[in-house]
Amino acid sequence: MPRSAPRRAPALAAAFGALLMAGCVPMSGQSSGLGSVAANSDCEETDSVRVVLQWVAQAQFAGYYHALDSGFYADQCLEVQIQEGGTNVVPQQVLAAGNAEFAVSHVTKTMATREQGADLVNIGQVFQRGAYLQVSRAESGIGGLDDLAGTRLGSWGSGNELVLYAALRDAGIDPERDLDVVQQPFDMSLLLNGEVDSAQAKTYNEYAQLLETENPETGELYRPEDFHVINLQDEGYASLEDGVYARGDWLEDPDHQDVATRFLAATYRGWIACRDDFDACADTVLAHGSALGEGHQRWMLNEVNKLIWPAANGIGTLDAETWDQTIEIALDAGVLESEPPESAHRGDLTRDALALLGETGADTTGETWDPERITVTPGGR
Repeated sequence: MPRSAPRRAPALAAAFGALLMAGCVPMSGQSSGLGSVAANSDCEETDSVRVVLQWVAQAQFAGYYHALDSGFYADQCLEVQIQEGGTNVVPQQVLAAGNAEFAVSHVTKTMATREQGADLVNIGQVFQRGAYLQVSRAESGIGGLDDLAGTRLGSWGSGNELVLYAALRDAGIDPERDLDVVQQPFDMSLLLNGEVDSAQAKTYNEYAQLLETENPETGELYRPEDFHVINLQDEGYASLEDGVYARGDWLEDPDHQDVATRFLAATYRGWIACRDDFDACADTVLAHGSALGEGHQRWMLNEVNKLIWPAANGIGTLDAETWDQTIEIALDAGVLESEPPESAHRGDLTRDALALLGETGADTTGETWDPERITVTPGGR
């Protein structure tokens, strides 16, 4: 548990601004799995906190790792331990149990845990847009949601089907009666092997896996025109994904609110650096020992940046309309029995974090940002 909020030496604020204006700084240390970098020696006190991710080290979480290795957390007098997720790690449950101060998770999953009695609060919505796709082969004849009726549909389940099912129901398709739903692993093997007519994918991960695979008919990599993609975000079914959560009871302490503000400021600074110094940020993720190759990580980072930028009201700011739509999807699916109270999210900590960054002249909206041009590599190498 963190100690009371530290007082930063006057020189630290100036150093923080200078480093931020420069974008990225050399990595002060590297770690994998459970790791942390010591706080700045100019700090009068240091607060130790833990953040648990949804999955293993990959570019989906690049901003956190870059903030760690570039010393952004240290500049905020924080010693941050990043805990990887995995098949047996449920971030919101780790947070609810008091085994982390912060967790990265989706709105629907976290609000379901909250409804079960855990006082979890969204304090920063990093991803502004959704990434769910339903992908079919171009020759399948599936051109839109209406064409999915009567097909074999791959889905991961575990709550990942909620957005798709909402879209299908609105198209007049009952997932339980009108489809043959097939449990899908977290890859695209079923689609490539012809075992399903369409498969679930994320823009930043599984879709790239398709394009990184050799087409046995041509001996070359598959191309975008070999597939038809239904982007559920573009279809009007937005669902908020990766955000930062803390416990409401923990946040009752003003000192902890200060810790959370500084954690958000440093995290947002990490994502700003991942936007503005793409190569350095990709290298940071690779340094943390991800099993995914460099080509795949670069694709992922570019697509994740698209989910964050531009951020019209500043990175981390929760859009009320998109929140309401996300909750409506969860309610319609029966994942939630009632709408979460207003206390399930708060924007003041992000506003304070953005104000802290704004004092340094940081671009917190990325309105002029353009994506990178990524070359697909065989196997994502």
